[in-house]
Amino acid sequence: MILVVFLIAYLVRRRLDSLNAVSSDALWRRWFRRGSKVKAGSESGISAGLVLVALPAILAAACVYILSMYGWRITAYPLEIFVLVLMMGMPGWRQSVESYADAWQRGDMQAAWHHIQKRLPAAERGAAASPEVMHLSLSRALMMAAFQRFFLVAFWYVVGGIGVAIFVRGLVALSEQWPQAAARPRYLKACEWVSWIPARLLALTFGIAGDLSGWLAEARQAIAETTKNTSEVLMIAANGSLTGYALDPARFSRVHLDEWAGFGGRSLNAVRDLLNRSMLVWICALALMVIAGVI
Repeated sequence: MILVVFLIAYLVRRRLDSLNAVSSDALWRRWFRRGSKVKAGSESGISAGLVLVALPAILAAACVYILSMYGWRITAYPLEIFVLVLMMGMPGWRQSVESYADAWQRGDMQAAWHHIQKRLPAAERGAAASPEVMHLSLSRALMMAAFQRFFLVAFWYVVGGIGVAIFVRGLVALSEQWPQAAARPRYLKACEWVSWIPARLLALTFGIAGDLSGWLAEARQAIAETTKNTSEVLMIAANGSLTGYALDPARFSRVHLDEWAGFGGRSLNAVRDLLNRSMLVWICALALMVIAGVI
C-alpha cells in the first residue's frame, strides 16, 4: 500500500500545484509562531523548534501504530495521503517560472529578476546579478525546492513512515521559516544530515534519467565527496546529466549566442523534465521493491 498511497498523494499534489493551491508553508508559519518569543541570548537555540516539529510527527506515528495494533491499519491510509499532500508541493513555482521565461525571452532581465526574486534564498535576493548568475541561482532554488518537497519526503516516508516524513519536512520548514533567524543555520545543518543519503540517491538517479555519459564524466566524484552540500551535489549531477549546456549559461552564450533569448525557458524546462523523469525512476524502483517483497 505504500506505493498506492504515495502515488495518490503525488498525483493530487501535482494537480494542486498546477492550480497554485494548498501551501504547507502557511501552516508551518502559523505553527512556528509559538517560537516567536525567546529569552535574550537564546535566539540561536533549536530545542523549541525541534519540539514543535516532533509533536505532529509523534502524533501521526502514534495514530498509525494504534490503528495497526487494533487491526484498522487500512483506515490510516487516507490520513497518510492527506498528510503527504500537505507536506509535498511547490505551489506558485510554475507561474513564477513561466513569467521568468517570458521576461527572459523579451530580454527584460530586470523583470525576470522581479518574477523570481522571492523564490531565491534570502542571501541572493538583494543585489542585482548578471543573467548567468541569476539563472543559476534560480535553477539551484528550483532543484532544491523539488528535492526537499518531493524526493526528501518520499524517501523518508518509505524508510521511516509518515512520522519520520513529517519530522524531516519540518526540519526544512524550520530552516526557512523559524522566527528566530539566528537558529536557522543550525536547522539547515540538520537538514544536510537528513538529506545526505536521499540527495546522493537523487544525484545517482539523474544519471539514469538523463545523459549517462555526461553524468559519468562529472558527477561520480561529487557524489562520493562528503564535504559538498546538497545543492552542490545536485547541481553538479544535473549539469552532467543535461545536454546542450542547460546549466552552463556562460558557455551556452558563447556557443549559441543567436539562441540566447530562448535559453532561460529551455534550461528550466530541461531541469523540470529531468526531475520528473527522476521521480518516475523512483516510483518504478518503489514498485519493484513492493513486488520483490522488500517493503
